[in-house]
Amino acid sequence: MKKMKLKNVLKGSFVVVMAALIFGFVTSCSNDDDDNVPGTKKSHKVVFKAEASAGSNIEIAVYGIDGNPTTATSLSGTTWSSPEITSEAGAMSANVAVNAIGASASSTLKVQIWVDGELKKEGTSSGQYLSASAAYTF
Repeated sequence: MKKMKLKNVLKGSFVVVMAALIFGFVTSCSNDDDDNVPGTKKSHKVVFKAEASAGSNIEIAVYGIDGNPTTATSLSGTTWSSPEITSEAGAMSANVAVNAIGASASSTLKVQIWVDGELKKEGTSSGQYLSASAAYTF
């Protein structure tokens, strides 16, 4: 019974995370009239990272630039890092969402977006069922 509830919670969390990512991707493209903004035609090197508290287990990550999400499944452990991604010149946003199972109700999960070697955005979650996301606009 407990395992079934856990699966339902994870599925529900995944649906919420995916909906948030899709919403972020769609809204990031809604203001494409910024052709004169400095730096918008530059490419960037982006890395997404996640770190969970001891005893927790990272299970899935969805990350990407603009409308190109990548899903990493069957993850395990307390840390995760994406490969370095070079954005196209003129890319608008980077998004990441990670789900994990905490060891207890006081467990934490932190996700980060690193752009050109600098931490640009961070998101956190706490509890036993963890879902953290972050979005960054270039």
